[in-house]
Amino acid sequence: MRILAIDTALPAVSACVLDHDAEEPIASERLEMERGHAEALLPLIERVMSKVEGGFASIDRVAVAVGPGSFTGIRIGLAAGQAIALACKAEIVGVSTLAALAAPLILESFEGVVAAAIDARHGKVYVAAFGPDGRALLTPRRAGAHEALRALGDGPLLLIGSGAELLAKEARARGVAVKIVGEQASPDISYVARLGLAAQPETAPARPLYLKEPDVTVDNKQQDAQPVGAATDVPPAVETAMAPDVVSDAPSPAQA
Repeated sequence: MRILAIDTALPAVSACVLDHDAEEPIASERLEMERGHAEALLPLIERVMSKVEGGFASIDRVAVAVGPGSFTGIRIGLAAGQAIALACKAEIVGVSTLAALAAPLILESFEGVVAAAIDARHGKVYVAAFGPDGRALLTPRRAGAHEALRALGDGPLLLIGSGAELLAKEARARGVAVKIVGEQASPDISYVARLGLAAQPETAPARPLYLKEPDVTVDNKQQDAQPVGAATDVPPAVETAMAPDVVSDAPSPAQA
């Protein structure tokens, strides 16, 4: 099986193509950016696919990072992933950004708890935790450092992600053994691909994982920011499906 992985949920735009029996992606690219995901994504995917023999027609599955992360970023990635999957007649699955961050640590032997934490601002983090066997110990949630650490237990803790230092400070104050492995803002796209290969469409749907209410409001009603389509040299069905109405069926962002 050959998979195309896409991640626009955090401050980066990434894509790669990986075969199920390969150790490294066939092609991969990552651009770190706070804004401009919609304009950058399709040209980046086109550059990645230009290095893949067989092009889009060789893709069997698409994996998209579904959050937690930026409302707009999540929707941009999902719109592109759904469009490409439709055009290529491929399966599509969703991958948690927290699971993708934690994945390289779970593959190493360790004692204690692996926790992936993304800075959610205002003193809060998006956090999830996993045991040595990869079993989820704490499902994704948005919480303050004190609340999150209480849910993580007595450690020792292995932390990764942009919110790792916030949790580490709380852990040290409480005397919990903690180690920060990395503070990267977004996961390695190859692990989005690997988790996507292991997932099943029935249990890992390509739907947004929203853990907070949107920041944009209109007449006191919550509204999601709409992604801006970007024209590039990709299959026509992909360009058409990048229009905003593709993501209008996304579930309510009030999902916790």
